[in-house]
Amino acid sequence: MSELKENKRTGFSSKFGVIAAAAGSAVGLGNIWKFPYITGQYGGAAFLFVYLAFILAIGLPVMMSEFVIGRKAKRNAFGAFRKLAPKSVWFVTGFLGVGAAYLILSFYGVVAGWAMDYVAESVKGTFVGKTPQEISAYFNHFSSQSLNPVLWQLAFMVLTAVIVLMGIQKGIERYSKVLMPLLVVLLVILVFRSVTLPGAMKGIEFFLNPDFSKLTWDGVLNALGHAFFSLSLGMGTLITYGSYIDKKNNLGKTALQVTIADTVIAILAGLVILPAVFAFDLKPGAGAGLVFKTLPNVFMQMPGGSIFSVMFFILLTIAALTSSISILEVVVAFLSEELKISRRVSVVLAAVSISFVGIFCSLSLGDMDGEVFLGMNFFDTLDFFAANIFLPFGGALISLFIGWKYGYKKAKAELSNHGKINLWYFDAIYFSLKYIAPIAIMIVSVYGIYEQVQKYLTTLG
Repeated sequence: MSELKENKRTGFSSKFGVIAAAAGSAVGLGNIWKFPYITGQYGGAAFLFVYLAFILAIGLPVMMSEFVIGRKAKRNAFGAFRKLAPKSVWFVTGFLGVGAAYLILSFYGVVAGWAMDYVAESVKGTFVGKTPQEISAYFNHFSSQSLNPVLWQLAFMVLTAVIVLMGIQKGIERYSKVLMPLLVVLLVILVFRSVTLPGAMKGIEFFLNPDFSKLTWDGVLNALGHAFFSLSLGMGTLITYGSYIDKKNNLGKTALQVTIADTVIAILAGLVILPAVFAFDLKPGAGAGLVFKTLPNVFMQMPGGSIFSVMFFILLTIAALTSSISILEVVVAFLSEELKISRRVSVVLAAVSISFVGIFCSLSLGDMDGEVFLGMNFFDTLDFFAANIFLPFGGALISLFIGWKYGYKKAKAELSNHGKINLWYFDAIYFSLKYIAPIAIMIVSVYGIYEQVQKYLTTLG
């Protein structure tokens, strides 16, 4: 009877659907605002070389592991470990993944709401004629408000929930197959506009010129951390998506295609942002400041800037949406399969509860701003625990599970479709999962915790 139910479980209907959905999960806000800046900050192509090395040595093996776990178990991130390792404590790995997804979407929806607001404001021409100081003041005022950011966050979460509510094929797959190509088209148009601006070469050199003198130990650790986080590893999304992948799919090839798509989009984002920023003699900054303060000023100084501003923030919203639907699906799959709740109720329950927590994340940037943990407000505290505890511990345990618990033969059998695919690379992948990936991932965790403690101690005097 259980086999019959498993066979009826909905899955992706096409190879392109798998790639579009998984790539959409990987491509997120970090690709757009963090990757370009840290690449230029730590030596351009020098950083990119180290980043790609970590992608191959750690990112790909862990991604393949998540696909293997999900497809073999045909369960959600939590249930997969209960099925593959019954009567053991490995289910904690799935718990970390579901927990990470819940925490991340709580504050991720807030930032995505900002992007949606900027689409509307760009259409209205709000930023036209504004000075850099006025644009910066707009963001500071908007993000600290009690009502507007919450309304945009809720609008984004409703959009996310509607797509997930439609199901795997009619919702997630269908919209991923539309949104991902649209994202690439918008990126290419914006790249062409950016690199043809007078003075754009300064930004291209900052982004891609190899300067190994800037590649510090801090830069290497940032490359390692971004290689892991950029692919949405450790939060259960790829295990969950893996459970919807057909048994005939080449998991290794799919993982490679998703990784290439994620990296190419991050590089294209860099070619949109940095040449434009440098063309107008502005200094790039990381995070929200770069996207919501600097870039609107850049767009307003170029011909047709309002149109490109609208396109960019639509792009940012799409990148956020393709990630958010995968994150929400992790929680929905857990609720529906483990608690035996209908999918519709699971979507509503997950979306409403996550949105509720997200309201406090938004308010913590304004009226409810205050220290919650190590000098951080509520928004930053959730970000800290997700990035430094849940994700890295989850990712390390996934590696250890495949390398030490599930084992060489079973993992190779699933990845090779029981010998039908030549896995000439498997020994290297397996070695990384047993020894390299867990250690490297935990280094990222320890480094992130150390950095935050140091910042906190500095503020204390």
